[in-house]
Amino acid sequence: MADVLVVGGGPAGAIAALVLARCGLDVTIVERAGIGRRKVCGEYLSAGAVDRLDRLGLGDVVPRSDAARILTVIEAGIGFGFLASVISYLPVLYGTFSRREARISMLDAWAGSPPAAGELLRRLGRDGEGLLGPFLQEWERWSAELLESLISYPILGYFRSQHDNQSWVAALTMILDACAILMSNVDEAPKRIPKLTFAMARHAVVDLCQIFNAAPEWPEPDRLPPADLARLWQQLRAEGIGVRDDAASAAQFRELREMYEPYVNALSRRLHMPLPTWLGADGVLDNWQRTAWRSIGTTHIDPQEHARRR
Repeated sequence: MADVLVVGGGPAGAIAALVLARCGLDVTIVERAGIGRRKVCGEYLSAGAVDRLDRLGLGDVVPRSDAARILTVIEAGIGFGFLASVISYLPVLYGTFSRREARISMLDAWAGSPPAAGELLRRLGRDGEGLLGPFLQEWERWSAELLESLISYPILGYFRSQHDNQSWVAALTMILDACAILMSNVDEAPKRIPKLTFAMARHAVVDLCQIFNAAPEWPEPDRLPPADLARLWQQLRAEGIGVRDDAASAAQFRELREMYEPYVNALSRRLHMPLPTWLGADGVLDNWQRTAWRSIGTTHIDPQEHARRR
């Protein structure tokens, strides 16, 4: 007659039986599946797991010489160092992504969401000339930082913005659109700053097409058909902005568009990030004007009622 009957020969039952047996008791294990089944649990390695470690040279093989011990320590250190370096990249990636998206979020009140060059210039109007220079300088710096970050960490190019109607491709395209308008068709607009911003942003899209292996291709259909172009000039004139629509200005405008639109279209297709329109969407509120419960100018919805509607 056994002193102790252990039901179940798993890790816990087997260890309990071993301890009791070492204490001098007669132990019997009852296990329907047979003793020694392979099951990996916390702080336990089955015979099968140990066999696999042996094949890797990490089982019962013990380094005996000084050189072998040193090599083992170096090997373990390299492994932990590689793990630490991978983990240390996470704050770097998040910090770079956060700085990029902060500027894109600020664009919402300036140019709408999704952003549009015509909407940006319309909101600034004739009184926005003092704001336009510093605004473009900030986006020139943003374009340079974007290029540097995506060359160093291309994976960040696939990171999406927090809102589905915003993206870095759309923001970069909008800046290029606005600079093209200012450089070619707007009277009394500063030329030097838009030209510098255009150069940096265009440099970014061309190099990023190489990074993401995206061949330039003109967008189809045209992003700015004649009807929308006429409407764009009409909206700008209504805000007191002098617009030229002569043949020379039109030719320059077309030439500037050809310098970047095939490249932003290639990035858009490659990364599945839609390009912005030239005109702001009619009747669409900015992101800051709406929430899950209400939009500005609408009746407030109680959060519980909102949850029931969902």
